[in-house]
Amino acid sequence: MTALLADTLRVHGFSALRQGPRLIVLGGVHGNETCGSAGIERVLAELDRRALTLLRGQLTLVPVANPLARRLLRREGERNLNRLFQPTPPGAEPADYEARITDLLCPLLERHEVLLDLHSFQSQGEAFAMIGPRDNTGALEPFARAFEEGQLALHLGTPRVVEGWLDIYAAGLAQRGLAADAAAMAFGWGTNEYMRSRGGYGVTLECGQHEDPAAPEVAYQAILSTLRLLGMLAPDPAAPPPRRPELLRLVSVTDRLHEGDSFVREWATFDPVARGEPIGMRADGRLLEADRDGFIVFPNAEALPGTEWFYFAVESERDLGRAT
Repeated sequence: MTALLADTLRVHGFSALRQGPRLIVLGGVHGNETCGSAGIERVLAELDRRALTLLRGQLTLVPVANPLARRLLRREGERNLNRLFQPTPPGAEPADYEARITDLLCPLLERHEVLLDLHSFQSQGEAFAMIGPRDNTGALEPFARAFEEGQLALHLGTPRVVEGWLDIYAAGLAQRGLAADAAAMAFGWGTNEYMRSRGGYGVTLECGQHEDPAAPEVAYQAILSTLRLLGMLAPDPAAPPPRRPELLRLVSVTDRLHEGDSFVREWATFDPVARGEPIGMRADGRLLEADRDGFIVFPNAEALPGTEWFYFAVESERDLGRAT
């Protein structure tokens, strides 16, 4: 434990003399996802040598949010940092390494209003952005800044944007026979959910497959696009207007139940699937077929039994260019 506690969290802060938005950018929430760290380090270097100038507001950059997972070059240290992302209750001891990191990151997020969280994924596929709910006053994830969040997603330049994470997490609990009570739902919270709960908004950018050589460039350009959107950097007159991405909504998650469960072929994120098309086969020979037309998201052939095997998404009617 002494060696683990020797880790330090590198946090870089920049404050312009003019007031403006408060943006925090995270990389390396998962240790084997290095593209966000590379993109942040590149922006750091350009700010240090004044190739970039912050015009207004405050910018905080965290290149590696989980130092233990990065040292191990795996997704997590002791557990997934992007789950149960809530501070340790007063008077209690942090339960694990990631809880200690969360206790450092939560106050940081609270001091900001916008979050860009940079990730990558295991399967092949194109970069995409993940956003939260539409404006609502419900119990699951009340929110009032969907338009701003949608605008940020639009300006990241990805071909697709995906909504519906926390709804599907709750549905996943139900299909596992677990009650979606406060304790269980808390484990579904990541950085963005925490940011929204504190009155801000945030977007997760999945920059591509872990080893995709283009992913660090995606991360770097996303940081610049966010800063320009918020008026924190000078606009780029040569930049084309943001293209309208395809918007998808997560509608289900399927768990891998047994080590013998297998896909019928190697799937990539956003592979289209027609209703009735085989997706996988259970260890007992049962065939899993798509119940509607849609898209495979985050297929994980190496998923442990009892964990998410793949998500399923359909086209969404939501318009990110309009307030909800």
